[in-house]
Amino acid sequence: MHLVDPPENPPAPEFTFEDFRRPDIRAETVLAAAPLEGARRPSIRPVIDFGPGIGEWNSYAQITAHYQPATQVGRQMTALVRSPPRRIGKFMSEVLTLSFADVAGETVLFSPDQPVPNGAHLA
Repeated sequence: MHLVDPPENPPAPEFTFEDFRRPDIRAETVLAAAPLEGARRPSIRPVIDFGPGIGEWNSYAQITAHYQPATQVGRQMTALVRSPPRRIGKFMSEVLTLSFADVAGETVLFSPDQPVPNGAHLA
């Protein structure tokens, strides 16, 4: 899923700190990555590690404008852990990789700029 909300959209309604903590957004490290065969848009299917509390999961990301599978291994990213699984062709994505859209509408990954433990919550 690739959504682009224009930056000029007004801010979302106010919410509580408890609302902010409800989505389970965590850091993870890519263990393996390959092109997602059969996808309508070029995509990468990373296998990601959230650490001992959650383990390894499969994802999918439409990130090929800026990233190649070989450069993703070892990279830390962020994902929404408890999102409903999505079937993309024959592939099941178990988490939602988080990103922003650049000025051309292409995906730029949301990731920590310093190493953090796998499974660390967004604070």
